[in-house]
Amino acid sequence: MEKRSLTAHEFEALVRDAVKSLPREFKRKLENINIVILEEPSARQKKETGAGEDLLGLYEGVPLGERTHLGGSVLPDKITVFRGPLTRACRSRREIRKAVRDTVLHEFAHYFGISDEHMIQDGTY
Repeated sequence: MEKRSLTAHEFEALVRDAVKSLPREFKRKLENINIVILEEPSARQKKETGAGEDLLGLYEGVPLGERTHLGGSVLPDKITVFRGPLTRACRSRREIRKAVRDTVLHEFAHYFGISDEHMIQDGTY
């Protein structure tokens, strides 16, 4: 299957579909979070995560289970999805769709306080 480059609009639709696929009980718990699409991760993001060129997504914020009632007015948490690395890692549009969904769900897992280690042990990741 040949891979045709996705437009920014098509990629955004995949991210939006992935967010819509979250179960209702999780969507009800979403608050003060932004989802951003960037072409590439910054040098800082690659260095801080140790993922280098393979960084597909990033959650930045305080996971729900670690928040206190003193949180007050804080900046929104942020999930960033990186279009370039995701599309380069895939051979087809079908693979891109799955990778985008997996990445978005992975970053939301971090929002809900689930670590990479837990996802690996659980077989989720």
